[in-house]
Amino acid sequence: MFCSLTAVSQNVQLSGTVYNQEEKQPILGVNVQVKETKFGNVSDFDGKFEINLPKGTYNIAFSYLGFEEQIREIDLKEDTELEIYLVPQDEQLDEVLVQENIEKTEIRSASMSTNRLTAETIKQIPVVLGEADVIRSLIQLPGISNTGEGSSGFNVRGGNAGQNLVLVDNATIFNSSHLFGLFSIFNPDAIKDLSLYKGGIPSNFGGRVASVLDIEQRRGNTQEFKGEANLGIVSSKLLLEGPIQKDKSSFLVSGRSSYAHLFLQLADNPNSAYFYDVNAKFNFILNEKNNISASAYYGRDVFDISDNFINIFGSSFISTRWNHTFNDNIFSNLSFIVNDYVYDLEIDTAGFVFETGLSNINLKYDFNHQLNNNINLTYGIDTFLHEFNPGIIKPNNPFSNINRRVLDKKFAWENAIYIGANQNLNEQIQLQYGLRISSFYRLGQNGFANYENNQPVLYNSDIGIYEEAPILESEDISRSQSIQSYHNLEPRFSMSYSFNDNQSVKLGYHRMVQNLHLISNTSAPTPFDIWAPSGPYLKPQKADQIALGYFQNFKDEAFSLETEVYYKEVQNSFDFINGANLIANNNIERVLLNGEGRAFGWEFLLKKNTGKLTGWLAYTLSRTEQRTPGRTADEPGINNGNWYLNNFDKTHDLSLVANYQYNKKWSFNANFVVQTGLPVNFPVGQYQFQDLTIPVYEGRNLNRLPTFHRLDISATLVPTKNENRDWKTSWSFGIYNVYNRMNAAAINFRQNQETGANEAVRLSIFGAVPSVSYNIKF
Repeated sequence: MFCSLTAVSQNVQLSGTVYNQEEKQPILGVNVQVKETKFGNVSDFDGKFEINLPKGTYNIAFSYLGFEEQIREIDLKEDTELEIYLVPQDEQLDEVLVQENIEKTEIRSASMSTNRLTAETIKQIPVVLGEADVIRSLIQLPGISNTGEGSSGFNVRGGNAGQNLVLVDNATIFNSSHLFGLFSIFNPDAIKDLSLYKGGIPSNFGGRVASVLDIEQRRGNTQEFKGEANLGIVSSKLLLEGPIQKDKSSFLVSGRSSYAHLFLQLADNPNSAYFYDVNAKFNFILNEKNNISASAYYGRDVFDISDNFINIFGSSFISTRWNHTFNDNIFSNLSFIVNDYVYDLEIDTAGFVFETGLSNINLKYDFNHQLNNNINLTYGIDTFLHEFNPGIIKPNNPFSNINRRVLDKKFAWENAIYIGANQNLNEQIQLQYGLRISSFYRLGQNGFANYENNQPVLYNSDIGIYEEAPILESEDISRSQSIQSYHNLEPRFSMSYSFNDNQSVKLGYHRMVQNLHLISNTSAPTPFDIWAPSGPYLKPQKADQIALGYFQNFKDEAFSLETEVYYKEVQNSFDFINGANLIANNNIERVLLNGEGRAFGWEFLLKKNTGKLTGWLAYTLSRTEQRTPGRTADEPGINNGNWYLNNFDKTHDLSLVANYQYNKKWSFNANFVVQTGLPVNFPVGQYQFQDLTIPVYEGRNLNRLPTFHRLDISATLVPTKNENRDWKTSWSFGIYNVYNRMNAAAINFRQNQETGANEAVRLSIFGAVPSVSYNIKF
């Protein structure tokens, strides 16, 4: 039956809490749908929901990724409170992961340009060395890529890695990779799910101009002690979870480590490269209205080349969160976070150690307010105190001729207030809109540099190159003072128009502002990252993006189609002058020129969600460009002020992912990737100068690496004897790059020592790489 929502005066309240039946934990983000009205709600951090309805009989559907949908018929005569227990899908049937719609396409929601993955899906995608990986899974989706094998981070719609906001339990991550991108820092066993926003970004997120990756870690089991271990060729991991006080509190601790360097030592190889990390999460249910949780992470990468080159870097954070329910309509999350990123480099032959990093303290207070059945508000505040350590150079032995040098630390205070709304205008139109007001204060520091005409970069017209400007004076400014401040409005808007339950079109616009900038030399052999704040010479980046999409489900959601076109402009994007020096540069603004960027493209995603064979086909057609004009008519800028391809442009990017559940014992997975090669510069000539051969280049990024393509396969064996014991085991087998394609990571030009002829040499990272791992759950 259909019940009108116009009789507000006769409304009664349907409320309740949704739990995980296995762990007895509340579930955040459960879709609560009133079948007869097309209206609904989403459960909060404590699993609570509330809907106001006229008296009557309704069928209420409760659905969440990785759980069986539950439909309850409710005869609503008065205020009613429910307890709903959802059953995890893998509790019922081994192959349920390929028989249910795991990442459902939301037809009616105004949310767009968003991809969601569960930990189960991430574990199905074959990757190098057999380690399930979050980043490697994301780049199989449209609009998301990276710069190739052995590269760190990911690129979204042409943006660089530093333009992505990466959050784990609200904590900001500044470097998301281990071992130069072979592994990500996210342990899939500790992850509940993730959302990647390429557009349509809600107002509670800000600070980056390309995307937001929001990762939620699992809470530990509140009922019983459990564990999971994995033993692989180059790395292993262990996860333990269980109740601290049954039904009241829980813990989850996981750790990983690689050990390939041990085999090198057995072979008398003095080189080593390894990583380790630890995740932990604790949750305490104080009472029905208060919940406290704490998350922590610590990870490090270590590279040692013959004891002459030692590189140690990594991230860490502690995040605490208090969730409070004021009433049935309002709840809040108060988060306090401390995190840092460190990078240490020791070169014995040069006689020095270089230490750099970034740390911050973050306070965030979010509110979720259900005004009525049609409008849900989110609002809050977000504040950061940043400390940037450009570096310390010091001698590493008594015989070094290096003098100790401490670069000047920089400080900044970043704030935002925001409000957003989700509104159902009617059964066809849903809106998502909001406004974020951000402010950024570059605080005082020692050794602040002043330049003639406020220009830290000079153009030398005599030789036609840009140079670092001389510093007129350096002054010490108190941290209580603001050197420069910026204030920006960041509007967000998206809407969906639903033709029916299975078809909709969506339109979205958002503006994002970024005040922290990643200064990275992508040609460096290590992930050498310098983060710099906006200030008098380095302005905030501003991105405006508009997107239009069409979404459709087929055959009872067995298939789904998502396709979007987008256009994005970025103000104040920067590029390096030729010969830029980043290491130990106390005034990084002297090697940067401000410019602008733009990106546009078409994304296509076709998914098969049910049956023994599942997977998706993703394709992106795009172009990403940069323009860095001269500051005056006499200056050429970069590439003579013309548009040029940025370093992450890929015209074509196609991924095919397939998962096949053969029976209860065997499942098979494969993915195939083909991409346009990245833009590069090839020399067009050469000349001799004092017995040196000097290459000649024309323009910026006029050439490309060869087309990239690769096929990966894997298989998982689950022994049938698992059914008769409490602990379960499985084997995973895989081959990365099955047909041994030697994809080019770079093309180097050199002179052949024997023939004297010039030659191009392809540098490849991986050929075919087999892997095997053993998994146990107890």
